Amino acid sequence: MRRLRACLGAAAAVSLAAAGSTALVAGSASGATTALSNRWYAAAPYLMPTDNEPPDPAAIMDATGLKAFQLAFVLAPNGGGCTPTWGGTSSVSSDTAVQSVINTIRAKGGDVSVSIGGYGGTKLGQACADAASTAAAYQQVITKYGLHAIDFDLEEPEYENTSAIKNEIGAAKILQQNNPGLYVSVTTAGTADGTGWFGKQMLLEAKSQGFTPNNFSIMPFDGGFSGAASQTSALTNFNSILQSTFGWNQATAYAHEGFSGMNGRSDTGEYFSQADFQTVLDYATSHNMDRFTFWSLNRDRQCSPADNGGRTSGTCSSVAQNSWDFAKYSVKFAGATPPSTTPTPTPTPTPTSCKTAWSATATYTAGNEVSYNKHNWKAKWWSQNEVPGASEWGAWQDEGAC
Repeated sequence: MRRLRACLGAAAAVSLAAAGSTALVAGSASGATTALSNRWYAAAPYLMPTDNEPPDPAAIMDATGLKAFQLAFVLAPNGGGCTPTWGGTSSVSSDTAVQSVINTIRAKGGDVSVSIGGYGGTKLGQACADAASTAAAYQQVITKYGLHAIDFDLEEPEYENTSAIKNEIGAAKILQQNNPGLYVSVTTAGTADGTGWFGKQMLLEAKSQGFTPNNFSIMPFDGGFSGAASQTSALTNFNSILQSTFGWNQATAYAHEGFSGMNGRSDTGEYFSQADFQTVLDYATSHNMDRFTFWSLNRDRQCSPADNGGRTSGTCSSVAQNSWDFAKYSVKFAGATPPSTTPTPTPTPTPTSCKTAWSATATYTAGNEVSYNKHNWKAKWWSQNEVPGASEWGAWQDEGAC
């Protein structure tokens, strides 16, 4: 996930920051709705609107009652620069594709949050000179889409970069100050102990800057987890870290804590079922946690028989399910009741013919198509000797069985 534009200078950044207090009002002229309650933004599952066979958000809303979506990811341009793009390739300033998705959601009474960062690609905190210019880049996103919520997904390799994290946390604080009412979440890696050393350093950076978001969320997967019990244990440990870092009592820490899970089979082969989600949901609500979300709606459907649930996919969960089963837990967290009817699973696409076989010695650029392991794959960016499917966040996008 990842064009060449010069980074905005400090003067431009200060000018945008000064105008930030009117950003939400200005954005509403381009289609923003009245803000939903914070609980809906806290429950918004991740959706890639242009990659990984994006599902129809209107259909999800009708089937589940979901109202909010977490759109991912905004990154720096692949070619360098300090301007926001979708996935490093599509400029936010000229975007119409994501805007169309947002319009569809808002026309049905819903809304979106936008997530910046994620795993892979160059982050704006790495590319921009300082916190002010980083904030100016994100302000463009807020103003463009009339956002009421934003998520800072700070994970490796960016969170290992001290200056980048200082820019991201500083930018988050500027946006929070200059966009009154903006819901801000910060998402980072989860470990059995709560979060790792770099996650703890990020919290200390937030403390040093005097920044408190609506929540700090951890992702308890891809770290040797096994079901809900290991996840709730990590959430308990993370609560202790929040207490010791910020001097909060237990209840205050929970009120600033969030969970971000992965439905079905994780990147490292862990499995999280619907029952696991229910257990973590019960934990989150009983402890009055601020956020419950998951990666991702693109995966919230059953895999085709050809997949046999034996691999991690960006487009299905690899567990037995009806379409949008996992989204219903987000609806419950928001305080709503999902429809009682069982949605019909998404029809399995008819397999297409296989493209030319992938070669370890060939060089591929964005848009090239190959076949590997009975699936077709499309290159997201330049790569060589990167096996398709080795990582969900790698250079190859799965285009389905062939």
